[in-house]
Amino acid sequence: MHPDAWLVVIDPQRIFADASSPWGSPMFPAIVDPVRRIATAAGRRTVVTRWVPAAEPRGSWAAYLEAWPFADVPEDDPLLELVPEAQGLGSEVVSLPTFGKWGPALEAVTGPTPHLVLAGVSTDCCVVSTALAAADAGATITVVTDACAGSTPDNHRAAMDVMSLYPPQITLATTDEVLA
Repeated sequence: MHPDAWLVVIDPQRIFADASSPWGSPMFPAIVDPVRRIATAAGRRTVVTRWVPAAEPRGSWAAYLEAWPFADVPEDDPLLELVPEAQGLGSEVVSLPTFGKWGPALEAVTGPTPHLVLAGVSTDCCVVSTALAAADAGATITVVTDACAGSTPDNHRAAMDVMSLYPPQITLATTDEVLA
Protein backbone atom coordinates (compact mmCIF):
# COMPACT_ATOMS: atom_id res chain seq x y z
CA MET A 1 0.00 0.00 0.00
CA HIS A 2 1.28 3.45 -0.85
CA PRO A 3 2.70 4.96 2.36
CA ASP A 4 0.73 8.21 1.96
CA ALA A 5 -2.61 6.50 1.34
CA TRP A 6 -5.44 6.29 3.86
CA LEU A 7 -7.54 3.15 4.13
CA VAL A 8 -11.22 3.94 4.68
CA VAL A 9 -13.21 0.91 5.82
CA ILE A 10 -16.79 1.89 5.08
CA ASP A 11 -19.54 0.84 7.48
CA PRO A 12 -18.42 -2.59 8.77
CA GLN A 13 -21.44 -2.74 11.04
CA ARG A 14 -23.83 -5.45 12.20
CA ILE A 15 -26.67 -3.90 10.20
CA PHE A 16 -24.75 -4.73 6.98
CA ALA A 17 -22.95 -7.89 8.11
CA ASP A 18 -25.77 -9.85 9.74
CA ALA A 19 -27.47 -12.14 7.22
CA SER A 20 -30.78 -11.71 9.08
CA SER A 21 -30.73 -7.91 8.62
CA PRO A 22 -32.74 -6.53 5.70
CA TRP A 23 -29.53 -4.70 4.74
CA GLY A 24 -27.22 -7.67 5.34
CA SER A 25 -24.77 -8.36 2.53
CA PRO A 26 -24.29 -12.00 1.56
CA MET A 27 -20.78 -11.00 0.46
CA PHE A 28 -19.69 -9.62 3.85
CA PRO A 29 -17.94 -12.73 5.24
CA ALA A 30 -15.64 -12.85 2.20
CA ILE A 31 -14.27 -9.33 2.76
CA VAL A 32 -13.19 -9.76 6.40
CA ASP A 33 -9.75 -11.20 5.61
CA PRO A 34 -8.90 -8.77 2.77
CA VAL A 35 -9.91 -5.80 4.92
CA ARG A 36 -7.78 -7.03 7.84
CA ARG A 37 -4.78 -7.56 5.52
CA ILE A 38 -5.00 -4.04 4.13
CA ALA A 39 -5.64 -2.53 7.57
CA THR A 40 -2.52 -4.26 8.89
CA ALA A 41 -0.52 -2.60 6.12
CA ALA A 42 -2.18 0.78 6.60
CA GLY A 43 -1.83 0.76 10.39
CA ARG A 44 -2.81 4.10 11.92
CA ARG A 45 -3.69 5.43 8.47
CA THR A 46 -6.95 3.47 8.70
CA VAL A 47 -10.30 5.18 9.27
CA VAL A 48 -13.50 3.23 9.93
CA THR A 49 -16.87 4.77 9.17
CA ARG A 50 -20.34 4.07 10.47
CA TRP A 51 -23.74 4.89 9.05
CA VAL A 52 -26.06 6.27 11.72
CA PRO A 53 -29.54 7.71 11.24
CA ALA A 54 -29.93 11.44 11.78
CA ALA A 55 -31.53 12.40 15.08
CA GLU A 56 -34.02 14.51 13.12
CA PRO A 57 -34.05 13.25 9.52
CA ARG A 58 -34.95 15.86 6.93
CA GLY A 59 -36.03 15.79 3.32
CA SER A 60 -35.65 12.46 1.57
CA TRP A 61 -33.99 10.96 4.67
CA ALA A 62 -37.32 11.19 6.54
CA ALA A 63 -39.02 9.15 3.79
CA TYR A 64 -36.07 6.76 3.67
CA LEU A 65 -36.26 5.97 7.37
CA GLU A 66 -40.04 5.60 7.12
CA ALA A 67 -39.42 2.96 4.43
CA TRP A 68 -36.79 1.22 6.60
CA PRO A 69 -38.06 1.70 10.18
CA PHE A 70 -35.87 -1.13 11.55
CA ALA A 71 -32.83 1.08 10.93
CA ASP A 72 -34.19 4.17 12.67
CA VAL A 73 -32.53 3.43 15.99
CA PRO A 74 -30.31 5.42 18.35
CA GLU A 75 -26.65 5.76 17.37
CA ASP A 76 -25.59 3.44 20.22
CA ASP A 77 -28.01 0.64 19.25
CA PRO A 78 -26.26 -2.77 18.89
CA LEU A 79 -27.48 -2.95 15.27
CA LEU A 80 -25.14 -0.05 14.42
CA GLU A 81 -22.08 -1.41 16.26
CA LEU A 82 -18.94 -2.29 14.37
CA VAL A 83 -18.54 -6.00 13.79
CA PRO A 84 -15.95 -7.55 16.14
CA GLU A 85 -13.48 -7.97 13.25
CA ALA A 86 -13.50 -4.19 12.65
CA GLN A 87 -13.16 -3.05 16.25
CA GLY A 88 -9.76 -1.55 16.92
CA LEU A 89 -8.88 -0.99 13.27
CA GLY A 90 -7.14 2.29 12.65
CA SER A 91 -7.01 5.53 14.50
CA GLU A 92 -10.45 7.06 13.91
CA VAL A 93 -14.14 6.17 13.63
CA VAL A 94 -16.29 8.63 11.70
CA SER A 95 -20.07 8.27 12.14
CA LEU A 96 -22.34 10.07 9.67
CA PRO A 97 -26.04 9.99 8.69
CA THR A 98 -25.22 9.83 4.97
CA PHE A 99 -24.45 7.14 2.40
CA GLY A 100 -21.29 8.89 1.25
CA LYS A 101 -18.68 9.36 3.92
CA TRP A 102 -16.56 11.99 2.17
CA GLY A 103 -17.00 15.39 3.76
CA PRO A 104 -15.60 17.62 6.50
CA ALA A 105 -15.36 14.90 9.18
CA LEU A 106 -13.35 12.48 7.03
CA GLU A 107 -11.36 15.29 5.42
CA ALA A 108 -10.34 16.47 8.90
CA VAL A 109 -8.58 13.11 9.35
CA THR A 110 -7.14 12.53 5.87
CA GLY A 111 -6.56 16.05 4.56
CA PRO A 112 -8.34 17.75 1.66
CA THR A 113 -6.98 15.83 -1.37
CA PRO A 114 -5.74 12.48 -0.07
CA HIS A 115 -5.20 9.14 -1.72
CA LEU A 116 -8.00 7.02 -0.30
CA VAL A 117 -8.12 3.24 -0.47
CA LEU A 118 -11.76 2.22 -0.06
CA ALA A 119 -13.08 -1.07 1.30
CA GLY A 120 -16.30 -2.04 3.03
CA VAL A 121 -20.00 -2.26 2.48
CA SER A 122 -22.17 -1.76 0.57
CA THR A 123 -20.38 -1.36 -2.76
CA ASP A 124 -23.59 -0.23 -4.47
CA CYS A 125 -24.51 2.35 -1.86
CA CYS A 126 -22.02 3.77 0.63
CA VAL A 127 -18.81 2.81 -1.21
CA VAL A 128 -19.83 4.25 -4.58
CA SER A 129 -21.29 7.36 -2.90
CA THR A 130 -18.03 7.94 -1.03
CA ALA A 131 -15.82 7.28 -4.06
CA LEU A 132 -17.66 9.65 -6.38
CA ALA A 133 -17.89 12.51 -3.86
CA ALA A 134 -14.24 12.20 -2.82
CA ALA A 135 -13.03 12.03 -6.42
CA ASP A 136 -15.15 15.05 -7.28
CA ALA A 137 -13.45 16.92 -4.42
CA GLY A 138 -10.00 16.05 -5.80
CA ALA A 139 -9.05 12.93 -3.86
CA THR A 140 -7.38 10.01 -5.60
CA ILE A 141 -9.35 6.82 -5.03
CA THR A 142 -8.44 3.15 -5.16
CA VAL A 143 -11.42 0.84 -4.65
CA VAL A 144 -10.39 -2.62 -3.47
CA THR A 145 -12.61 -4.95 -5.48
CA ASP A 146 -12.30 -8.01 -3.24
CA ALA A 147 -12.55 -6.00 -0.01
CA CYS A 148 -15.97 -4.53 -0.83
CA ALA A 149 -19.31 -6.27 -0.35
CA GLY A 150 -22.37 -5.37 -2.36
CA SER A 151 -25.99 -5.87 -1.43
CA THR A 152 -25.88 -8.65 -4.05
CA PRO A 153 -23.09 -9.90 -6.33
CA ASP A 154 -24.84 -8.33 -9.34
CA ASN A 155 -25.17 -4.96 -7.60
CA HIS A 156 -21.50 -5.17 -6.53
CA ARG A 157 -20.45 -5.69 -10.17
CA ALA A 158 -22.69 -2.85 -11.37
CA ALA A 159 -21.18 -0.43 -8.85
CA MET A 160 -17.66 -1.51 -9.83
CA ASP A 161 -18.59 -0.95 -13.48
CA VAL A 162 -19.74 2.60 -12.65
CA MET A 163 -16.60 3.42 -10.67
CA SER A 164 -14.38 1.99 -13.43
CA LEU A 165 -15.61 4.85 -15.65
CA TYR A 166 -13.66 7.44 -13.62
CA PRO A 167 -9.95 6.83 -14.22
CA PRO A 168 -7.52 8.21 -13.24
CA GLN A 169 -9.46 9.68 -10.30
CA ILE A 170 -10.90 6.27 -9.36
CA THR A 171 -9.07 3.02 -10.04
CA LEU A 172 -9.99 -0.53 -9.12
CA ALA A 173 -7.50 -2.98 -7.65
CA THR A 174 -7.45 -6.26 -5.75
CA THR A 175 -6.08 -6.63 -2.25
CA ASP A 176 -2.92 -8.25 -3.63
CA GLU A 177 -2.42 -5.36 -6.07
CA VAL A 178 -2.86 -2.78 -3.30
CA LEU A 179 -0.40 -4.59 -1.06
CA ALA A 180 2.22 -5.19 -3.81
